[in-house]
Amino acid sequence: MSERDFQFTRRQSLKFFGAAGLAAMAPSVLGMGAARAQDTPKGQIVVGFSQEPTVFNPHLLHIEVDEGVHFAIFDPLFDVDAKGNFYPLLAKEVPTVENGGVSADGLTWKVTLRDDVTWHDGTPFTAEDVKFTLELLVNPDFRSWRRTGHSLVRDITVVSPTEISWRMESAFAPYTAILASTFIVPKHGFEGADPNNAPFNNAPIGTGAYKWKQRVAGDHIELEANPGYFGDGPYLERLVLKYIPDITVLYTQLKTGDIDVLALQWISPDNYEEAKTLPDRVVEVFGAPFFEGLSFNLQRPQFKERAVREALYYAVDKQTIIDALYYGVPQATESYMPRESYYYNANLPVQEYNLDKARALLDEAGWKPGSDGIREKDGVRLAFTCSTTSGNHLREQAQQFLQQSFREIGVDMQIGNLPPAVMWGDHWMLSQFDMALAGLSCLTGPDPDTSDYFLSTSSPAKGGNGQNTWVYENPEVDELLKKGGALVSPEERLPIYQRIQEIMRHDLPFLPIFQYANIRGYKTGIQGVEANINNRIDTWNVRSWRWA
Repeated sequence: MSERDFQFTRRQSLKFFGAAGLAAMAPSVLGMGAARAQDTPKGQIVVGFSQEPTVFNPHLLHIEVDEGVHFAIFDPLFDVDAKGNFYPLLAKEVPTVENGGVSADGLTWKVTLRDDVTWHDGTPFTAEDVKFTLELLVNPDFRSWRRTGHSLVRDITVVSPTEISWRMESAFAPYTAILASTFIVPKHGFEGADPNNAPFNNAPIGTGAYKWKQRVAGDHIELEANPGYFGDGPYLERLVLKYIPDITVLYTQLKTGDIDVLALQWISPDNYEEAKTLPDRVVEVFGAPFFEGLSFNLQRPQFKERAVREALYYAVDKQTIIDALYYGVPQATESYMPRESYYYNANLPVQEYNLDKARALLDEAGWKPGSDGIREKDGVRLAFTCSTTSGNHLREQAQQFLQQSFREIGVDMQIGNLPPAVMWGDHWMLSQFDMALAGLSCLTGPDPDTSDYFLSTSSPAKGGNGQNTWVYENPEVDELLKKGGALVSPEERLPIYQRIQEIMRHDLPFLPIFQYANIRGYKTGIQGVEANINNRIDTWNVRSWRWA
């Protein structure tokens, strides 16, 4: 399957590309430099993460915690706000059909850039940097985290230092959302270096509101204000991203005041009632695009049969996990799509916890109990290791609960947890796990496209670029993703993405448990902290954070 087969109608392109720029000049997010020239950065905010950011080149394979650094240091051409509206950053405006930035057929793009932006080292930002970034992402020798969409770009032309144009091999509706999560990197930062191992990757240079200062591996990263920032902020002298792997300790440090904002992994539900009573703290529940689930490595012989995956799903007591461990805060789900999305399919079959049906399925599939009670078939034992982040006590308790349930149906699940930096490194990205308990967000910002996760060509373990760590392959899903990317009208796209949800619910490359309802806590007096279901990390607008 190739993206070149996408089709795009003139009417659809007008509808989509016009809507993409509705909030192109939203005043709530722009706060241009001249309007806040009198504001001097002051103080610092310490942000607590339960995982350690380790990938500082935003285009190498990474996970969401790394974006906590990326949003502070880099800028995309434009971003997306909490309502799903795009607004310009490095671009002067979001390109649309109406403003001439996109042709009516969606094939020709022209972006006008700001002329007052410099890199942190003082070098002027130009269209050459945008061209370099777009070409880097599809460089076959670069370990790119995303090629979807970018692989359709042709004939990139630097018209002037502030204008760039390109042609799309075929129009692709999600590309605006993809560009909104594509941080621009400096061409001069990679000259004469292998981009996979460039010095830049450990001392990044951006255009963002904060500059790299230092990293103490295993502890924290310190960023400092970029006084020459062109946009909103910075309002802080320093931003400290602190790594605390134990979420109980993370919460304790919010209580003691050692951290100012508790972001990833937030306040655990078992501490919610107490947290609400803390003085001088804002505690709020907000929706998130993530779902918690059990991910299978479909390369493992134990998981190749759908009957096995379905039997294991019957053995997952979702409601007890939610009620006993998460205090009823999140809601059970059957989909990777958040409920807040227009494309959410509310009619998927509801999972049933039923150990008898689980046993019957395994019996019918020929998995017979061995002398130790663990089922076997064709010399393969139904045994595997489940991994997640060590120090997350709720996930560890869920694993123990699942281990007992699986044992009752003749399945041996061992627990092998790893430090976050190891868990979400090659172990996860290159599909070295058997089963993983993980939280995932599969969408592309506000767009329902999931090509990075579900396309058969998006598995790093098979040489692809993307996040298909299940190593999942389904020709119908490939075709639907191709078709959905070629359409623009939400009404026309709706049945396609609802059908994809039906297939994923049937195929079960992962077992969804619940959609996240995150509990964030921060000190009273901090302004600008805002939930955004269209971004993967709480610090998406950290440039605007400040003390009152």
